[in-house]
Amino acid sequence: MGASPTVTVTPPAPEGAGPGGAAIPRGLHYANRSLSVAGTAIIWIALLGPVIALLTHLSWHDISTSLSAPGAFDPLILSVESGAVTLGVLVLLGTPLAWALARGTLPLPRVWEAGVLATLLLPPLVVGLLLVFMVGPFTPIGHMLSALRLSATDTFLALVIAQVYESAPYYILGAQAAFSGVDPRLEQQAALLGDPPRRVFRRITVPLAAPGLAMALAIAWARAMGAFGAVVIIAYHPTALPLEIWTTLQETGLPSALPFALVLLVVALPLPIVAYVWSARARSRRRG
Repeated sequence: MGASPTVTVTPPAPEGAGPGGAAIPRGLHYANRSLSVAGTAIIWIALLGPVIALLTHLSWHDISTSLSAPGAFDPLILSVESGAVTLGVLVLLGTPLAWALARGTLPLPRVWEAGVLATLLLPPLVVGLLLVFMVGPFTPIGHMLSALRLSATDTFLALVIAQVYESAPYYILGAQAAFSGVDPRLEQQAALLGDPPRRVFRRITVPLAAPGLAMALAIAWARAMGAFGAVVIIAYHPTALPLEIWTTLQETGLPSALPFALVLLVVALPLPIVAYVWSARARSRRRG
């Protein structure tokens, strides 16, 4: 009988070991870690630099002076109302498209995805210019709206349209990722048990994709609240909050505009932060 082969098992290198298993000096290990943390902190602070600058240059006097003027909160109310309508439109029209993209039920799916990406990559100012030729008063759509005594320029409807076009790609792509994260086998098993497609979607797909959907919707909310490029072209009136910041800056200067910028951050940012925390906790529970 031949000799049996010898198998050599190499034990894993201890933590903090370098190439070849050589131990890295503890001081060097801590120095590398400290440099990594310091570099990350610098990048993090740089990204938050505009917010920090806003908070450090605000004074209670400027806030009270700007926000105590008559009608100071009208742009905020208008932005919240139009943003709520925008989210409703996105959920109603964007969710089916996102689900179809995630499940690949559409022919030539890459073409559909490229169309969504194109709207995301278009500069908002260009979107506003093109909307003039799409829904302006001298276009076929504009004539149809006029017959209904509506207008898509300088009206609440125009504001909603501009916000929808600026925020829709963020919701559709985020919702597509959320639906893609749902295991199709769970939907298939529910269908085999006799559940119709709508019930499967309502009881299986949506609950599992809910954290991602909430995150996508929250990002779309923040994008809609801060919409400016398309809004300034087709919806200069009535004045939403971003336009109020712009006009105040032009008329009375930077100190008077900063309080409105703070209001915009307070309204736009909490929802994405809450949605992110919920989504992260949901992912942790699934892994655990």
